[in-house]
Amino acid sequence: MKKTTAGVLLLVLSSSLAVSYAQKGKSDTVRTQNIEGVVVTALGIKREKKSLGYSTQEVKGDQISAVPVANVSDALAGQVAGLNITQSGTMGGSTNMVIRGIKSLTSSNQALIVIDGTPINNETFNQGGIGSGGGGYDYSNGLADLNANDIESVNVLKGAAASALYGSRGMNGVVMITTKKGRKSRKIGIEFNSSTTLGFVDKSTLPKYQHEYGGGYTGNSFYSGDIKGNGVVENNIVYTYDDASFGTRFDPNLYVYNWDSQYPQLPGYLKTTPWVAGKDPNSIWNTAATYQNSIAFSAGNEKGKYRLGYTNFLQEGALDNSEIRKNTIDFSADYNFTEKLNIFGNINYINTNGRGRVYTGYESRNPMQGFRQWWNMSVDMDKQREAYNLTGQNITWNIKDYTKQEVGYTDNYFFNRNQNYQSDTRNRYFGNFGFNYKITDWISFMGRYAFDTFDELRQERVATGSSNQGRRSNGGKGEYYFMTHKVYEMNYDAILNINKNLGADFSLNGNVGFNLRRNGRYGNSGLTNGGLKVPGLYSITNSAEPLTEVNVGDFDENKSVDGIFAQASLGYKNMLFLDGSIRRDRSSTLPISNNTYWYPSGSVSFVFSELLASKNKISFGKVRLNYAVVGNDTGPYNLLNTYAFNPAFNGSFNASARDVAANPNLKPEMLDEMEAGLEMGFFKNRISFDVSVYQQKTKDLITPTNISGASGFTSRWINAGDIQNRGIETRLTVVPIKTTKFSWEVTANWSKNKSKVTKIYGETDFLPFASMWNVTSGAMLGESTGTIRGTNYVYLNGQRVVDSNGKYMISTNPQEKIGDAVPDWRGSIINTIRYKNLSLSFLIDVKKGGDVYSQDMAFGLATGLYKETAGLNDLGNPLRNTLANGGGVILPGVKADGIPNDIRAGFTNYRNPYGYYGGPEAMHVYDGSFVKLRNVTISYKLPKETFGNSFIDSMTLSLIGRNLWIIHKNLPYADPEALMSSGNALGFQNGAHPSMREIGASIKVEF
Repeated sequence: MKKTTAGVLLLVLSSSLAVSYAQKGKSDTVRTQNIEGVVVTALGIKREKKSLGYSTQEVKGDQISAVPVANVSDALAGQVAGLNITQSGTMGGSTNMVIRGIKSLTSSNQALIVIDGTPINNETFNQGGIGSGGGGYDYSNGLADLNANDIESVNVLKGAAASALYGSRGMNGVVMITTKKGRKSRKIGIEFNSSTTLGFVDKSTLPKYQHEYGGGYTGNSFYSGDIKGNGVVENNIVYTYDDASFGTRFDPNLYVYNWDSQYPQLPGYLKTTPWVAGKDPNSIWNTAATYQNSIAFSAGNEKGKYRLGYTNFLQEGALDNSEIRKNTIDFSADYNFTEKLNIFGNINYINTNGRGRVYTGYESRNPMQGFRQWWNMSVDMDKQREAYNLTGQNITWNIKDYTKQEVGYTDNYFFNRNQNYQSDTRNRYFGNFGFNYKITDWISFMGRYAFDTFDELRQERVATGSSNQGRRSNGGKGEYYFMTHKVYEMNYDAILNINKNLGADFSLNGNVGFNLRRNGRYGNSGLTNGGLKVPGLYSITNSAEPLTEVNVGDFDENKSVDGIFAQASLGYKNMLFLDGSIRRDRSSTLPISNNTYWYPSGSVSFVFSELLASKNKISFGKVRLNYAVVGNDTGPYNLLNTYAFNPAFNGSFNASARDVAANPNLKPEMLDEMEAGLEMGFFKNRISFDVSVYQQKTKDLITPTNISGASGFTSRWINAGDIQNRGIETRLTVVPIKTTKFSWEVTANWSKNKSKVTKIYGETDFLPFASMWNVTSGAMLGESTGTIRGTNYVYLNGQRVVDSNGKYMISTNPQEKIGDAVPDWRGSIINTIRYKNLSLSFLIDVKKGGDVYSQDMAFGLATGLYKETAGLNDLGNPLRNTLANGGGVILPGVKADGIPNDIRAGFTNYRNPYGYYGGPEAMHVYDGSFVKLRNVTISYKLPKETFGNSFIDSMTLSLIGRNLWIIHKNLPYADPEALMSSGNALGFQNGAHPSMREIGASIKVEF
């Protein structure tokens, strides 16, 4: 008989009052936070959670699949303390998944993804530089191929002790994903899921434009010319080459020859129109839509079970000509051939077709680069659309003049989206096959072959008549680029498992094993030379000029790692557990003298609640401590200098060397980590928490470091420095109210990581990850791995100093620290409220700190696009008036003598005091904090009696929402999360895309 109590529990949580009332005589039947169950750990080994001496956190599959997403990584945002998810915000874009901070300067810092025992390649293979401010298409990372409805649970292994058995890649932590399997049932079970969501642009992440002034840089929008050819000079021809908006004030009584008056192809040719603001670029955003349908069949008996699933996914982007189609087939099964032999296997096939993925960074094919940085406010987007629909040509507003009509920098947006687009096709297979053989009651052997392989074709097109854009400047003659590659990883595992009770008090759990890993990537690429011979025919053989060595390329990369490992856990009376593991890896990418490295781990956990006579108040209590060492290698071909043979020229062959010199003396990177933790549960686990503190240090970081150009190279691979990370992670779960009909559960996650570069090789004190004009981001000695450097303000007694023109003075050091992209802390609150068959859940995600340098604001304020650059000043006069006419602005600060500033700065042109010409780069560093309502789900499970004796077992209807509300942010006109792409570079925004609010509905039926 369950014991029940009556009482009131008062808790202050998230600035609200939580009241718990349990009725006398009612059973404690509602599920509370499970803090003692079985979880999947490294290598797929199942362990009792209470026996673990390291930090893990589990997320159930229904929490992930509740709100449909194109990338499963996004669904994990805010769900796990210490797991930081950074999204690019673009359709099909990449996502960063980093646990406990940056550990390596050049290698990937993304967590290792393991699905049902198969390590998954999570790279994007985006073109170089996209993550550091350069332009490029942002492709999805590998985890996007997984269907969220297939996930049973996710267990995040955070520290080195938890993930050490995975070898080198375990250094970044592991996201263990377990998918749904077949079930034992006399009949075939069928599960059907269908969802539809609509996406609407979040207006708080779009620019707010001024609509008072037209194109120009210095106050004038017009020039003179005989545009009609009749000998009459007109003085009202719009200078369409100016891609800024510091021009003439709009006046509907003033008639001008705008861009649409300068094209013979248009009906308005040589006709004047009123000088008014056009319909601004925010009008381009359409309604996005995502449709997902899946069905799964499962069955089984005492001998075995299986599950077969199919998913169809379609995402229509918010921009013209953009969509992603994906079809997934997955199958898993296991069968007991004998009482001792079990055979298992699973395979997933995913076919993905993308078209019109967006360009990112500083490039005119990225529409937001122009819309945020360089634009003429007299341009009407509806007229641009009409011009393209009428002619099918690049009728752009940005031509040099009416005589040449050559495209300046910006194409017609609608021409660009429909003619200059990319496409991609990928076929992916991953899974594993193996067997378990029970040698004795306590010894078993597992053999497993795991594979992940995909082949992909990427194509990029630049139409004839475009601006000088593309991978090569081609004068608008057209361009075609393709890249095809095959990527594979094979893992061979042999593991001997031991699980035995040693008498009444002791238990032993352990394994000894061998892992052989083979990675490879090979393919080729081609780029037309000098344009296209036949416009619109996109083929490498349609190159206008003969192909040279810079137009074609082949690549073939291979890597091998073999490892041996052992792990053991000794338990005493189910309350004291001592764990130890050791692994040795040997890597083909390191020199023979240094290619073998050992790393041990040890942990102890003490479940002290087992000593308590009563568990009415303290339900569970455990302390844990661990220490681990993990190694890491480098990429292929960094040991010996190699040369690329180029195609013959005039019968002669030549070879070229890489820019980065190889180093035959490289050593592996090594990370050591100490972690301590406390887990507690109170009042039958109605209140529970988990706290971890850790310190880790990565030594002998492998990175290219600048050397003298006289060597023939620009840099050399060396073991260049050390990084230290310290942090704390907490999870608190409270069930304030719980009865048989009603429950309210709140889970709060909070984490803080502080990184510090403690050593850098040579004379430099900074290792850059990325640069954007004069601003750099990277690892700075004595500072963090997200240090942002550039020109700063000049300060006097803590006040910003202005010069004689009223503008802020700029520091003489062009590379001062002006920001830190590493956040102060991350947190989230997950609320789940259930009443009978109705449930409501929502997640609030919070980031405090983490600076962002916005190139968008630096340029957009200089070019006069934003509302801050117009309107009235403190005197009530137009801001853009001359100083003599009462214009300008007084910046807060002091003059050089310390007296409060009273000098009015002029605001008549692009050198105004707000933009990148008018002040230090520190002016455009913003606090990247945010508070977001991330996910909301309202679900209703129809009562079972609704279906009577029909074939339907259950039906659940849901209303869903994602990214519904940015409750707070400090970065203007953009989402602080919308960074360049996945990678190590932090803290840059350049041509950022807005975020999308998604709302929809779903249905789940089980038969």
